[in-house]
Amino acid sequence: MGQRGDAAVLKFLLWCILLVLCWPLAIAALVLYPLVWLCLLPFRMVGIAVEGALALVWALITLPVRIVRTIA
Repeated sequence: MGQRGDAAVLKFLLWCILLVLCWPLAIAALVLYPLVWLCLLPFRMVGIAVEGALALVWALITLPVRIVRTIA
């Protein structure tokens, strides 16, 4: 398994421990997680758009240097 799979297994084990210790909190976390994810989705989309815009500005600023390096 990769790091992503290891993280998923760890999250599941932590949730199982929470289920044994305090099952109402574990069920609430299970129900609220998708709602929180949906609320944060617009912020992720804005972050992707801002990252793309900054990458474009950086490419335009460094374009003359790349052209000179190609010629030389």
